[in-house]
Amino acid sequence: MPDTKHSREKLDFGKGFYLTILKEQAIRYVQRFHSRGLTAYINEFELDDDTPGFKIMVFEEYDEAWLDFVTSCRRGIVPQGYDAISGGVANDRVYNTIDLYFEGLISKEEALGRLKFEQPNHQICILNEEMIKKHLHFINAEVFSYGSK
Repeated sequence: MPDTKHSREKLDFGKGFYLTILKEQAIRYVQRFHSRGLTAYINEFELDDDTPGFKIMVFEEYDEAWLDFVTSCRRGIVPQGYDAISGGVANDRVYNTIDLYFEGLISKEEALGRLKFEQPNHQICILNEEMIKKHLHFINAEVFSYGSK
């Protein structure tokens, strides 16, 4: 059963259970485990569209609100009051921009200027165990191999 306890600290949207609607993105993620000789799985879940009583923050683009939120979470200060966060992933190119901003090497304006050319990937981070129990449903699991689609 998925949970929020086994996540790493200081991720894009905080410590939680991360999912994506993009299978290609999931494959890129599990390839990291596979390349280290570990068995990697692609798990398929369905998250209910209707989640009454739970508050979800949605970021539609890499904008100032997204940058401030991710920067805060990566510093270990996760804004409270949300059960799940949905928005773009800080992939390698995006992460490099965030890292430069985070280290004070570029201004917020320059970071936002760079980010506006990036097409957001997708991630959902569920921060609330109760939301997982009530609204996340396991569909399938497959062992990853380079022939997997």
